[in-house]
Amino acid sequence: MDEQITIIEGPPPIFEHVDDGWAMGLNESPHALVPALTKLRTLNGVALVERCHRAWRKKGHIRLHYRNDMGMEQTAPILAARNVETPNGQVLLLWVYLDREQIEYEMDDGEDDGAEDDLNP
Repeated sequence: MDEQITIIEGPPPIFEHVDDGWAMGLNESPHALVPALTKLRTLNGVALVERCHRAWRKKGHIRLHYRNDMGMEQTAPILAARNVETPNGQVLLLWVYLDREQIEYEMDDGEDDGAEDDLNP
């Protein structure tokens, strides 16, 4: 059985699209998987990163187990993990693979919707 990191409390994780070549190059799967990054507040980030390293050293897998926006349980393979100390506590950075058919992208073109109103008084 694969190891897993489970999100017990809080909202569903927010996944950010990753364009880093190293993350994209790790996908040797025939499946259509997309690398993504999620940032999770935690009390034991160092232990969670160590759990990932132990699984990988044993040539095993570790997955993120969470509930999506609809409350359904989902998992995603973790491909990298890092713990970061912030002024507000520890943040666990997890790079995961998401199934291309199950993700939706929100596009931000960088323009403010009210910008046109400012130009045309």
